[in-house]
Amino acid sequence: MRIALFSHDSLGLGHIRRNRALAFALDRDLPSLTGREVSGLLIASSPEAARFDLPDGWDWVILPGVTPAAGGYAPRALASSMAGLSALRTAAISAILDQQRPELFIVDRHPFGIGGELATAIDQVRNHGCRTVLGLREVLDTPSVIDAEWEKVGGPARVADSFDAVWIYGDADVYDPRATGEVPAALAAKAVTTGYLSHHRPDDGGSTPAARGTGRFVLTCLGGGSDGGSLASIAVEAEPPDGHRHLIVTGPQMDTEEFDRVRARAGTATTVIRHSDDIPGLVASARAVVCMGGYNTLAELMSTDTPALVVPRKGHRAEQPRRAFALAAAGAVDAHTIDNLSADVLSDWFADVVGQRADRSHIDLTGLTTVPRLAGELIADARSVRAAAPAPLSDSAPTQKPTPAPLSDSTPATAAAMPSRLPITLEETSHAV
Repeated sequence: MRIALFSHDSLGLGHIRRNRALAFALDRDLPSLTGREVSGLLIASSPEAARFDLPDGWDWVILPGVTPAAGGYAPRALASSMAGLSALRTAAISAILDQQRPELFIVDRHPFGIGGELATAIDQVRNHGCRTVLGLREVLDTPSVIDAEWEKVGGPARVADSFDAVWIYGDADVYDPRATGEVPAALAAKAVTTGYLSHHRPDDGGSTPAARGTGRFVLTCLGGGSDGGSLASIAVEAEPPDGHRHLIVTGPQMDTEEFDRVRARAGTATTVIRHSDDIPGLVASARAVVCMGGYNTLAELMSTDTPALVVPRKGHRAEQPRRAFALAAAGAVDAHTIDNLSADVLSDWFADVVGQRADRSHIDLTGLTTVPRLAGELIADARSVRAAAPAPLSDSAPTQKPTPAPLSDSTPATAAAMPSRLPITLEETSHAV
């Protein structure tokens, strides 16, 4: 069985790490669920992907990358116009999928990629009997922003026509984008919440014992790092609790000059490094964690009982604040805005929570066991449709052939029950520090 996963990767490492976690979960569980071996490809466009391993029989395909620019995107490095790069990416994606003929194609967040680069490929794989899934974070943005984004790609109905299922990687009792309108009705009819992609995440295959030392430590981690400078500049001035060190991991995408400035300001009890091969291991070992509000960071964090203070990034999107304060309202983390954060506030928070453990057992963190089950059901449904298709006519039959029945596009995953209340709003979040 061949599976393909796509992420556009314009900013940060979350898309890469999310699809990688899905690949390991599918490789682990689908053989026992289907009786078939599994292999696959992860199509990405960040060179950072190559530092993460994959299950045996899986591989990365790295496309020429893009970066956010005024009014859209621009080539990250290739000497090309954006139109030329888009044509190259479109042709590469279509050729890869045509040769591989996956039975399941999972697209992360952006239904048709950048500039519609996936539209032809999605039609192509569906004509081969492949099932298509749109995977969404539990928080997208404010409904008005997301409404405009759905319309920009042709409207919710067009997206719904192109995908057999929508998987929302979250807990509807914490935040349900169907209830807020971020996932409109046409897509909500095909949507199911999976739980956060937290438990059973793959080992990243490394550690940083030299950086953290052998003693107790608190941790600040900034995801990819491209937008973590404001938090880093505050965290580096914070005092760790007595008997603890402070480890700051800026992320590999932080600007070199900014990283050097942060490291130069570090005191004797603070160590600043750019990258760790084992952020989940560091989070689990730390006595307390300060982090930003990206999906992947929090999904990994919630599989531990480490106390956490989430400081969402400001600007760009409302996604991180909405996630941070919804999880704070659910009692999973503490949250604080960057605007009134200071080194003294961080120092006091570290001192208050060191030695405590966070209980997150009431949050659904089982997405990486739910997704393989949903995938198995979709693949089994596709095979049953093919088996039920009319058999070809015999040699003695008339030369006029009937038109084969098309694959059904109307086999949605069962929608999860809607919550009894709307998700908490930012104005209602009295649980912030």
